[in-house]
Amino acid sequence: MKIRFALAFLAASFAALPACAQLAPPNDAGVTMGHIHLAVKDVEAQKRFWTTTMGGTAVQNGPLSMIQFPGVFIMLRQAEPTAPPAGSIVDHIGFVWKDLPTTLAKWKADKVEIDQSGNPNQGYVHGPDGIRVEFFGDPSLTVPVQMNHIHFYPTDIPAMQAWYAKVIGGIPGKRARESSPGWIDCDDIPGVNLSFSQGKTELAPTKGRSLDHIGFEVKSLDAFAKKLDAAGIKLDAPIRQIPNSKTKVAFLTDPWGTYIELTEGLAPATN
Repeated sequence: MKIRFALAFLAASFAALPACAQLAPPNDAGVTMGHIHLAVKDVEAQKRFWTTTMGGTAVQNGPLSMIQFPGVFIMLRQAEPTAPPAGSIVDHIGFVWKDLPTTLAKWKADKVEIDQSGNPNQGYVHGPDGIRVEFFGDPSLTVPVQMNHIHFYPTDIPAMQAWYAKVIGGIPGKRARESSPGWIDCDDIPGVNLSFSQGKTELAPTKGRSLDHIGFEVKSLDAFAKKLDAAGIKLDAPIRQIPNSKTKVAFLTDPWGTYIELTEGLAPATN
């Protein structure tokens, strides 16, 4: 039942995404997937990767430049990352394509670096700065491409699954593994699946690496911060407002070193 419910919940959250590819409606905790923030050497190279190769759309929210996909925004900051995501608690992220055969043909024609094993419907695409994106196909999608999952490798899966359920309202369950038969423990929140595979050793924090942090959008950041404080979870810094915008942000770090940004008002206004 938990497996079926988790998969149904994720499908429903993606189905709720509007055609303009804004974020999914929040869960009962007031949380939805927001963004993935990359610290990169060459911003323009990353923009080309996420738009031309991956199919995202460049958008602007006041001073914030982002690449938009159904369910998530990719944000880029020029920096000298300390390392790629591999080796940190967040190993990679995953996207799904409606027409994967056509997408694969285009990548191969463009000489994009991809890895595939025995499953023609799954693999990994490599971007600049060591960014690795898992891909698979789903012809039932209503959009060409959308966010699917963030993949963590904790040594204590039940503890991480319970933390994200408690703190951001994730629904625990299992999802089918794409690379081979089997199941992966997970939490579902609107717009994304948080996938947990068994880590062999304690891994490095994300902050400073090319995948610097993940972001969740919340309905009321001030109220959410009060709930965190009541639960004994402290923010890394006080809530602040992005200059010349209506977007509020705050940061915290989970017990495994995942740097997390909380936002309110991240998505551009629609007409």
